[in-house]
Amino acid sequence: MTKPTVIETESTLTDRYQTTIPASVRNALGLSKKDKICYVIHQDGTVTIAKNNAEEEDPVLANFLDFIATDIQTSPENIKAIDSSLKGQVDRLVAGIEVDLDQPLNKEDE
Repeated sequence: MTKPTVIETESTLTDRYQTTIPASVRNALGLSKKDKICYVIHQDGTVTIAKNNAEEEDPVLANFLDFIATDIQTSPENIKAIDSSLKGQVDRLVAGIEVDLDQPLNKEDE
């Protein structure tokens, strides 16, 4: 039994083998700029595309975390708790500020 077609559309392949994902497909998959797309090519020649939700590792962050881990291993004596006055100063600086890390960036911040 085959699945009924929900959306059928087409796009054109350019001379550089590029194409634009049609708006109807972008909307159906919830795609945004810079999103990754996963392609699955089936034995019968059909292709399934989906939004790739796997988080990409940031190489700069990964290198920084490796640096911190190495530093902790080689110089554990450098690890010190922050004192209460510094904690109080930080608390005052961020008082009343709410941050939603899941909120998408504004267009000008992309």
